[in-house]
This record gives sequence, structure tokens and C-alpha cells, in this order.
Amino acid sequence: MGPSQSPGQGSTWCSITLMHTDGSGRAQLTPVGLTRRRERPPPTLAPPFRQQSNPYSVSSSRSLYSTQNTLLNLAFSRDNGGGKGPSDQSAPSEELAPDVRGNPRAFQKCRPQYGAVSHDTSQRPPPINADEAFLLLHKVSVLKGSLGPADIVHFLSELGRLPPKQLPLVRGDTRFSMLLRYGVESLRLFSNAQLLEVLQAFVSLGLPAAHSMLGLYEAELVLRAKGMEPRDLLLAADLWRCLGRSVPQFLKQLYGCATSWSWACLGPAELVQLIYVIGEGRHCSPPLLLTLELQLLRHLDQLTAEEVGTVSLGLFKSQSSLSAATVVQLVNRAREMVQEMSDYGLVNVLKLLRFSYLDHRGLLAALGKEIPRRAPQMGVQGLMHVALACSALHYRDDRVLLAIADRLPSLAPQCRIKDVGKLLWAFGTLGFPPCQAPRLFPSLAQAMRQREPEFQRFPEHFLTGLLGLAFVGLFPTDLLSLALSPDFVGLVTGSRQLELKKDLFTLDETVGLEVPGWTGPRISRALAEEVTQQLWSFALKDVCVKPEVLEAESLLRELLGGEGFVRKHMILPHARSIDLEVHLDQAGSPLPLHSEMDFQNPGPKAVSPPFPGWEGGHIGVTITEDLLAQLTNIKGAPIKPHPKRPRCTMRSRKPVSEQGRVFPSGVELTEGIPGTLSSSMALPPSPQVPPGKAVQRLAVQVTNRNQFCYRSQQLLGLHALKRRQLVLKGYRVVELHHWEWFPLLGRSRSEKRDYLHSKIFGDLD
Repeated sequence: MGPSQSPGQGSTWCSITLMHTDGSGRAQLTPVGLTRRRERPPPTLAPPFRQQSNPYSVSSSRSLYSTQNTLLNLAFSRDNGGGKGPSDQSAPSEELAPDVRGNPRAFQKCRPQYGAVSHDTSQRPPPINADEAFLLLHKVSVLKGSLGPADIVHFLSELGRLPPKQLPLVRGDTRFSMLLRYGVESLRLFSNAQLLEVLQAFVSLGLPAAHSMLGLYEAELVLRAKGMEPRDLLLAADLWRCLGRSVPQFLKQLYGCATSWSWACLGPAELVQLIYVIGEGRHCSPPLLLTLELQLLRHLDQLTAEEVGTVSLGLFKSQSSLSAATVVQLVNRAREMVQEMSDYGLVNVLKLLRFSYLDHRGLLAALGKEIPRRAPQMGVQGLMHVALACSALHYRDDRVLLAIADRLPSLAPQCRIKDVGKLLWAFGTLGFPPCQAPRLFPSLAQAMRQREPEFQRFPEHFLTGLLGLAFVGLFPTDLLSLALSPDFVGLVTGSRQLELKKDLFTLDETVGLEVPGWTGPRISRALAEEVTQQLWSFALKDVCVKPEVLEAESLLRELLGGEGFVRKHMILPHARSIDLEVHLDQAGSPLPLHSEMDFQNPGPKAVSPPFPGWEGGHIGVTITEDLLAQLTNIKGAPIKPHPKRPRCTMRSRKPVSEQGRVFPSGVELTEGIPGTLSSSMALPPSPQVPPGKAVQRLAVQVTNRNQFCYRSQQLLGLHALKRRQLVLKGYRVVELHHWEWFPLLGRSRSEKRDYLHSKIFGDLD
């Protein structure tokens, strides 16, 4: 697999103190002729808790086969930028150790120029003590309305120097609230520099992102944006980020201004900082994207390893699609510096590749050396994203997978349900055999059991993990019983946000086929039929009308005898792809399907009309020029009123060169064909298969490269599962390999027909 909102904050109210100015505009501390009386401080408030989520998750939305991607786009679909809503966050758990991850703002240490466009939260001015802070608040209460803009800025900045543990005392003071109110009243009087200094003070003071007063500051900055310098705008955006507040209107103004900036005066620091801000805002306007692409190409050779990682992450999180050529150049730069790049930066580059659906052979090959070296020190989420990137790109490198598999069992207790689901999906999709890492799948399955309370909050991750296990033939009955239980099915089917019915259907049918003697729950017949119809409706509009499928269907009908001998449908609807079904008798002669298929497979009906005329009752023969020439030399062929149906046994022949063609055209003329072709009488109805006579059922599949691992002939998870289950149902799978069939589409019909002949009848020799 595709929203962001401000993290929830504790509702901590802050009090404000004021200051007055003299004629010069400087803040004056009026001597107070009162005895210093310490007011009773309010109860100590715990600092507001901000729930952390992983904003780089891959969407679990499911989709069907498309030209651009695989038949099942479960975890391959593009990330929506990692929204911070409840559906994207794992439940906080005290027993889970926090995952080790990189600092998203580490790139700001790469150049001194970042000091003008970003706020360094690690650098705090010399602290003041609580007594000094309360003295400032007292002066606010004395000066009141005589405070000017400079005084307000000074007081806020000084209070921001208080140690973080003591800040709740200040924020809970009514005099601090008074100071904030005076700041709002003087909002229009602040200079741009003072406005930014106030925001910096708010960051130091830990002001809650949800504070309604901040909306007024955003509105003021929106009004001023067009008159502000680029670096001031970038600094303001970074300060909003430090406050954790979503400011869509300000960012809209920023993006509009950035398209008209004089970029010749700006350098790599301003460009990377802007892309970072865009990523955190989860959106980039199309006009700005073109500007960014041009500037990125201009500065690409100057970017450091961490800056490349930041650019990659910003583009990924904002779902910004650069041209393929620019992405390749960006990853080329990453490949040059891969050894000095941090784990965090490398994972971000892989996220961009995953989002762009681009393979980069150089970087992918480098993973075979880098991941085994880095894996022993990497955390769960980093390993998960590496595995997920490999599965999304269909890239299987056993060196990478084994390094991750060796590390994961010891980290499994730290996994969230999101991590477990995506890891199982990745290893299952790539067909990683359980025997290669015996501890991997059991440890992840056990971690899933430990996260059972999270299943109801994150059903998509639970189903994703079970599908990954099913791909490699593992079926934990306790977890499957839970997934197919009426309560869980009701939860999934009743959800308006998650479309998981198809996943339940796939899982349910897989259990029915591959778990002998299953006595656990199953989904209802009505739900199965509903999903089947949904899948078939999509297939009719997409897969069934693809040129490579239509051509195979048409030529098979010619080869075998007409529409009645080929049925285009979904033999296994839960596998989400179509097949061309063909039946042969024991001798290898084609049999019509329509009479027996109607009761054997009550699923979606084929799109073909009924099979009238002679095609419904006889084995068809392709009429070639050679065959017609032979027929014209036959004289006096008797015409029988009811000719006996010829027994036409077709054998494959080895390809020979005939006038430059790959396969010879035509079929061998058998004894009864002339009589059949010359007969003008009505023919008897289609013969039925005699009782007890074996029928060979063939599932002809037109494959494409997205069903296989990168540059290999190994099927991906869902497609391997389907092949396995077709065999269980008694079918012989006939694959029209894309590397054979697609090149033939431009050749003559006789060559394509002979290729199909060799595929259908080749195993009968």
C-alpha cells in the first residue's frame, strides 16, 4: 500500500507576566518597594505527554491487480505519509523498550547555514532559577498594560530559560496567562524578528500545541508571509514543527512564496530545510514540486549523506513524485555515500525507492553488504522498513533477509503489532522458507499473540501478518480462530475506514483448502459471495480486457474448438486473479466445459455467450493454408448425414525453423477431418464425459513480471499460494510466461497458436 493531525497534548494552561518599557522602548524592571513574598505555587503539573507514533508506516490498504503493480497490492501500496491519527499509532506499552532510531533533525548539524533557518532545541541559554522566574511574573502583574512588544518578548524569552522540570509551575501561573494575553494584544506591533523570537520562547516554554492562542500567531504570520524573507519563513515553519502544531494555512503561504523565491541566492541548506518542512506537513503543491526538482538537480552533488536521507524522507512523507530520472540521480548520490550514511538515512532512501516503485541495482546490491554489517545494531522499526522495502520492490537477497531474520527473534518482544504484521508480510511475500531461519516465524507469531489486545485497534496489521504466514504455508490455528471469529469478522466488516473484507475472504478460503479437518469458525456464505462479486466486477473491467489475456483466450478457442472449450473466470476468487480453464480427456482431446462447469463451479460466470452451432459439439481444428490445400485435393469424400465425431489427438512438436518462424503452423490432418469439415448436416449435442472417465483440468495463466521476485522466476507470496492451491484442487497449471508470451504478441497468429499448442499438449507426449 495511502493524513496528518497534531499530536494530542495535555491541556496545561499557562499564566503570563508583563513588563513595561521606558521611552527608549527597552524593558525596565521597576524596583518594587514591597517585601518579597513568595506566593504559594500551584500543584506541580506533569509535563504534557505526547504520544509518539511511527510516521513512516506503509499503508495497509488493499487493491487489486493493476498495470502498474501486482495483483495484490497489500503492503506494496504507497504510503500516505504516515498520518498520526489513532489508526496509525500503536498503543503505548510500558513493557516495550523504545526502538532505537535516528534523529530526524540530525541533518541540521551538517552546515552552519541551518542556524538561520532552523531552531536547535538542544541549545538552551543559561538557566535561571525558580525565584527569578517568579520575580519576573510578579513584575508582569505590576506593569500590566504598560508592557510594550519588546518587554513582552524579553519576559517570555527569560522565562523560557527555566529548567524544563520547573516549567509547569510557570505555565500554571495566572500571571503567565496574563503575559500571553498581552502578547496577543500586541501581535500587530511585533516586528518579524520579534514574532519569531516569541515563537522560539514558546518552544522553550513547552507551550501546548493545542493552545488556542497559537492560532492567532499563525493567522498573523499568514498575513505577513509575502513580505518575509525566505529564511525567516523557513525558521517560522521549523518553529511550528518544534511546537508540534499543524499550520496548514501558513504552509500554503510558504509554498506559494517558495515558487517565486530568488533561488540563486539560496543554497543547499535552504533547499533541504524546505523539503524537510514539506515532509512534516505531508503535502507539496505541484507548482512547487517542479521548482524543488530543478533546485535538487542543481545542488545534488553538494548534499551530504544525511541530507540525501532527509530529502528522501521528505519526498516520501509528502507523497511527492519526482521524475524517475531525478529519483535515480538522487539514489545514485546515496549509493556513492552509502557506507557513511546512517541507518536512519539509508532506510529513508529505501522508503523513497519503495514509494517510487523504482529498482536501483547499485543500491540494492549494496544492501547485501550493508545490512549484514548493520543489522546487529539496528532496531525493530529499521529492520522492518528494510524488509518491507525489499518486498515492495520484489527484491529478494538472502544475505539481507538472513541478517534480519537472525536479529529479529531477540527483538520480537519489542515489536508492535504493526511491526509484526509488516515483517511477516515481507518475508512471506518474498517466499522466505521457514527452514532457513527456524526461530523467525515462531518468534514473530508469539509476539503477535502478546499483542492480542491491539488486534481490535489495528485489525489490518493482524490480517497482514496472518496472510504473510499463509504465504509460506504456516497456519497458527489459535490466531486463525480469532481472525475468523464472529466478533472479529463483525469488527472488520463494520469498519468504515478499512477495507479488509477481501483479506478475510482470502484467509478463510485458504484455511478451507490447506488446513485439513479445520473445525474452527468460517466467514458466512453471504460475505464470501459479496467479496467474490466485487472481485469479479473489478476483473471484468481490468484484468479480463488486457491485450495479452484477450489474445491468449482468442487463440485457445481457435486451437481447441471454440468458445465452449475455454472459460475465462476466477477458479480461486480469493486469489484475486483470473484463469483460462481448459479440460482434456484421458487421451488429451479437448472437452467442452459449459455443461459440467455450471454445477462444478457456481462462481462468477464467464463473459462468453452460450456456445451454439458446431463449435459446441466438436473439437475444432485451425484451418491453415496447408490444410486447405490438402482438402482441395480430396475428391469424392462421402457426405454422411450424421458423421462420427473425429478423435483428434494433438501432440506437441519441437520448435523447428520454418521460414524464420519459431513454431510451425498448422495441425496434422487426421482421418475424419475432411468429412467433418465438408458436412453441412446438423450435428449432435456436445458429448458428456462418461462416468468414471478422468478429466484433466488445466488452469492457463498469463503472468507478468510483477508476480515474480526481481529478476528471477520465483513467484511472490500470493501467486505461490494460488499455484499451491490449484494443485490441491486437482488442476494442472499451464503458465504463459511473460518472458515468452509477451514477445510473441507481435508475431504471426500461427506462431502464437503453435506456442499455445506446445503449452497445452506438451506434457502429453
